[in-house]
Amino acid sequence: MAETEQVKPLAPAAFQIRSDEEETMPVQSNTRRRNCVNFCGCLAAILSVLAVTVIVLALTVFHVRDPVIRVFLQRLELANGTLPKEVNVTLLADVSVRNPNAAAYRFKNSTTTIYYGGVVVGEANTPPGMAKARRTLHMNVTVDLIPAKLLISDIRSDRALNMSCSTIISGKVRILGIVKKYIAVRVNCTMTYSSATRAIQGGNCKPIPSI
Repeated sequence: MAETEQVKPLAPAAFQIRSDEEETMPVQSNTRRRNCVNFCGCLAAILSVLAVTVIVLALTVFHVRDPVIRVFLQRLELANGTLPKEVNVTLLADVSVRNPNAAAYRFKNSTTTIYYGGVVVGEANTPPGMAKARRTLHMNVTVDLIPAKLLISDIRSDRALNMSCSTIISGKVRILGIVKKYIAVRVNCTMTYSSATRAIQGGNCKPIPSI
């Protein structure tokens, strides 16, 4: 009878091993889920910070604005203080370029044109230059006016001379070597010269929209 007995496997031990695996699976799943949630949260926070940074830079540093150009006529000089028909009249003008951007504004040489009675009476070249970031650059420009009978007669009669000038300055602004924008600014300024007091008043400048 002893020889016919068969050895049976230990079922409870195998059942116990499967129970341990089943108990550890939920714990590992919860850990992976928690790590995934933390990673997604950190990634979303980083992307939000980057988006806010880009928006702030776009509205401040990378936002390129047009420079402000002003032309002020300082004084009118007559050659030898006389008034013959062929008199040479020199006009001294102060051209200022105010740069509101966070980078320098480099511009090419330009032209300043003087008008009197709607007629061109003088032109002068404005030299190239650079207006530093958030700074104003002043340039002295000398304009030789064309002798005109109307201009000379008005000076002789001590009348007020209503003059205007037009200036266009073109250049570019480059920020961190990334943002580069070409800007052309045109302004029209009006002023009045008193022959009696030899004083110039006005200097009101308005930008001219580009076509």
